Amino acid sequence: MTKRLFLVFVLLSCSVALAQAEDWSPTVKIDASQHGKPINPYIYGQFIEHLGRCINGGGIWAEMLEDRKFFYPVGEKESPWKAIYDCNLRMTKQQPFVGNHSPESFTAENEEPRWLGVWQNGLAVRKGKKYAGYAWVKPSEGIQRIEVYFHWSDKKEDHDAFKMPVKTGDFYKIEFVYEPVGDFDNVMIEIAAFGEGTFTVGCVSLMSADNINGLRADTLELLKRLDSPVYRWPGGNFVSGYDWKDGLGDRDKRPPRKNPAWKGVEPNDFGINEFLQFCNILKTEPYIAVNTGNGNVESAVQELEYVNGNSQTPMGKLRAEQGHAEPYGVTWWGIGNEMYGDWQIGHIPVEKYIEKHNAFVEAFRTKDPKVKVIGVGNVGKWDEAFLPGAAKHLDLISEHFYVGAAKDNVTEHVIQIPNQVKRIADAHRRYRETLLNFKDVTVPIALDEWNYWYGNHVFGELGTRYFVKDGLGIAAGLHEFARQSDIYFMANYAQTVNVIGCIKTSKTAAQMETTGLVLELYRKHFGNIPLKTETGQNSPGGNPVDIQAALVDDVLTVGIVNTLGRDVTVKFDVRNFNLSGKTLTRYEIADPQNDPNGFNDPDKPYRIEIQETKNETFDGSVIVKPYSVTLLKL
Repeated sequence: MTKRLFLVFVLLSCSVALAQAEDWSPTVKIDASQHGKPINPYIYGQFIEHLGRCINGGGIWAEMLEDRKFFYPVGEKESPWKAIYDCNLRMTKQQPFVGNHSPESFTAENEEPRWLGVWQNGLAVRKGKKYAGYAWVKPSEGIQRIEVYFHWSDKKEDHDAFKMPVKTGDFYKIEFVYEPVGDFDNVMIEIAAFGEGTFTVGCVSLMSADNINGLRADTLELLKRLDSPVYRWPGGNFVSGYDWKDGLGDRDKRPPRKNPAWKGVEPNDFGINEFLQFCNILKTEPYIAVNTGNGNVESAVQELEYVNGNSQTPMGKLRAEQGHAEPYGVTWWGIGNEMYGDWQIGHIPVEKYIEKHNAFVEAFRTKDPKVKVIGVGNVGKWDEAFLPGAAKHLDLISEHFYVGAAKDNVTEHVIQIPNQVKRIADAHRRYRETLLNFKDVTVPIALDEWNYWYGNHVFGELGTRYFVKDGLGIAAGLHEFARQSDIYFMANYAQTVNVIGCIKTSKTAAQMETTGLVLELYRKHFGNIPLKTETGQNSPGGNPVDIQAALVDDVLTVGIVNTLGRDVTVKFDVRNFNLSGKTLTRYEIADPQNDPNGFNDPDKPYRIEIQETKNETFDGSVIVKPYSVTLLKL
């Protein structure tokens, strides 16, 4: 009987709570006279890494071909290349064009003249666009003609052919421009020669002709919309095994390498100069991480001198010879990445790493006193040892977090992000009060990796898809950065394009994820002076509506994240800011079908976009849509 009565009581309590939740609406109290430290624009930073399709593979970099430098032997399982017409082919190591070997097709003894060369398929092209390509080739005596083919079906006549000049001797460059007659998703490219002897292909390239300095034009347009003030590069785990010198010089001659941290091959087409040109085009600041894994101080200082040294220094002179006479003047330098983890190349105990970090920083500050250095942090035992030991060798301290999916509960899914932002901030406040040698030092946080990380890999390696509920979490995270503005200096959303990024691409299109729309919206319209913001009585089970206000000039901005599956009326109690006769501009991000799992797909029209409504009458309350991000400008 007691158990039955208890069960009835629980069911009645749940019914009452549900009824209250249905009727619940928050009252937000905003005091414009009580504000926090200005929100640093660097919290809208981004992070790009040589991982999956973030840079290579049709992300930021415009190259369409895989393994264009023949890292893998032609015909092997890992290689996208095949020998045409099953011709004789070997990987020659005698004077290869680049890397360890080059594919050399040949006619056997007493064999009649025949077609030689290599092919790759899977290219997607669109009518009305031009595609610029080239190949480095070396034909021997006996080769009668060289042609480049583009096949778009199995029909013999469905191809375009480009006749190329035949020269003997060393490698030379052939160039071609392909204009497809239709939209095709599985085009084959052939680099072919007819005759007797040998035909060697050094490397091949194909890009959409509208690329901008090798950058994919459609991706670049979305990156401009993000307007990120700073980009971290090149990693990430990648940097702990990366030799930055592999990315210097003639792009076609840079050696391909096995990616030291992730799958696939790193062609080294996007090196330090390409990254800095990328930053220049986007009018953003670079933040370069250096290799403290298998790298050393000497190499890192050379990298610094290459980037910031004048043309009279040895590495500055090399930079000038390679096409950039003036120093780049990079301020932000990351000293390693996640060196606390045993997954990291070169991982060592924190006591040893403190010595290594300090040695790097002392060398950097001697070479260029203007630089700002960011050390490797990790809340817990690592920070408790590292912060006191490296306190005088830090300008910022890096922290990272990723969260997964919270099943079947949108509110729980969303609040993971602000909870982590707050957890790290609270820890650092404790450190400032308790750690010896750190009490009198102020080292703000650079949260230079943060995001959701879960789900199927739809967009290549670690290429997860994001939904409306993830956009809500990112917006709530930005609200928490505003509340913790005294301790967060920088944040870098990871990893911008594809992978777990806020922009996703296919072979022919690019589109903002819901998380990207949020970052774009807040970067453009959210204020920079956070105000004291209190939400009224919580809904049963927690507060499912996250609200934060800020000022910019004389405009009050209010961000509202609704994690409930219904409309919510938000009432305003605003002090020390005159709202009499005000109208508002409303920006909304929500799924048209109110689906928290709604998403955008680059190969389809936008399903979810930023909706703007101007000159809306403000009567002291607003109604926000289910599962939505709403930003108001009063």
